[in-house]
Amino acid sequence: MSNKMSKTLLFLSVSIMLSMAIQAAAQLDQATIISGLKEALSVSTEKTIAIVGKTDGYFDNPMIKILMPEKMRRMTDTLGKMGMQKQIDEFILSMNRAAEKAAPKAASIFADAIKSMNFEDAQKILNDGNTAVTDYFKLKTSDRIYNEFKPIIAATMKEVGTTRVFEAIMGKAKTMPFMSTTTVDLDDYVTRKSTDGLFVMLGQQEKMIRENPAARSTDLLKKVFGK
Repeated sequence: MSNKMSKTLLFLSVSIMLSMAIQAAAQLDQATIISGLKEALSVSTEKTIAIVGKTDGYFDNPMIKILMPEKMRRMTDTLGKMGMQKQIDEFILSMNRAAEKAAPKAASIFADAIKSMNFEDAQKILNDGNTAVTDYFKLKTSDRIYNEFKPIIAATMKEVGTTRVFEAIMGKAKTMPFMSTTTVDLDDYVTRKSTDGLFVMLGQQEKMIRENPAARSTDLLKKVFGK
């Protein structure tokens, strides 16, 4: 074998080895990114559910507190001035209690979304801004969360008396002259507000991880989000 041929083979061998090393490094980077993002998602969702899925998790948080349905407020403001404020306050509290009871159900739904995340998802989450994690979860889980929450919320509202108080408020309104009443799908309203509140708080957790180094509780989070 000539010296020239030997040099050519050596060059090709080194080139192949370098290419393989670059590919391996890229794969490692992808694995690190996916692992880091999955860990961030897990941390964010666990903290979010812990915040909202407890007594007063919704009710004492002005960002997500479930208020009287907007199209009922004029009516209930009038009824409150006529001696029904206690019932109205009970009604608002009970809607929030239903949301708080349903919130832990989101844990398994979020976990499934985390497991299904691929590298393309991870890159998008890493590069698309402060709400990319929340946007990902909305896309992947919002319909399922709504469907899982709704029966729990409906049962809880019946159990804690929300439905009874709602019917009493509406019944009283119908007896008042010139009082305009409106129909509200209460189960749908509270379920949607519960779901919205969950994503609001998830967005807050995501923002903390992205912007606050102290919120990156593991070395992997620091490595992925510290760039």
